[in-house]
Amino acid sequence: MSLTDFNDARRMSPLDVVEQLATGNDWSFERAGEDEINILIKGRWSDYQVSFTWMDDLEALHLACAFELKVPERRRAEVQQLIAQMNEQMWVGHFDLWPKDGMVMFRHALVLSGGLGASDEQCRSVLSTAVDACERYFPAFQFVLWAGKPAREALDAAMFETSGEA
Repeated sequence: MSLTDFNDARRMSPLDVVEQLATGNDWSFERAGEDEINILIKGRWSDYQVSFTWMDDLEALHLACAFELKVPERRRAEVQQLIAQMNEQMWVGHFDLWPKDGMVMFRHALVLSGGLGASDEQCRSVLSTAVDACERYFPAFQFVLWAGKPAREALDAAMFETSGEA
């Protein structure tokens, strides 16, 4: 990489890097403005609506990943317990429950202070972390919401891994 290539990479908006990532993967996306891009990614359990927002004042690229899951008022306390238990297991990022509309989402941020640029690998890693977490924990949400299981039991069932073949 030459010095001019390095300077061009530093000046590229993190959202431009995310847009190139979406284009390269044939994901549907929309630039919602100069500081936001929304991407739709099909997963095993759900379609994931991923929003990247550039927060200039914090010099951070924020990711919010939502999925098709609305938590009814009567199950919100149990889902909050589930989220707390899941977040205890995570090294980066976290789940939130938005009380206004009962929507669950995964959130994470890439801090790029000092004028740093975002690389393709960094954006891919943040996105992969989000989708992997949603795919991993989605069944636990289903166990709480549709099977009426308590948070601990739902999480244990969702994390149960089999080995071998039957």
